[in-house]
Amino acid sequence: MSVVTSTTTRLRVIWEPGSDVLVGICHCGAEHRAEDPVGIWQWLLSHPDHEAEQR
Repeated sequence: MSVVTSTTTRLRVIWEPGSDVLVGICHCGAEHRAEDPVGIWQWLLSHPDHEAEQR
């Protein structure tokens, strides 16, 4: 019997209903809002070099 372990990380992009705003949520808990989906993914994939937006 073999044991399989996973070190995958979860990145999420959520659409805010009623707007054109997307919210990117990094596995570290940082969030970023923008209207450009490419910009959201660039920000998410730049971990750990990105900064979280202040709420």
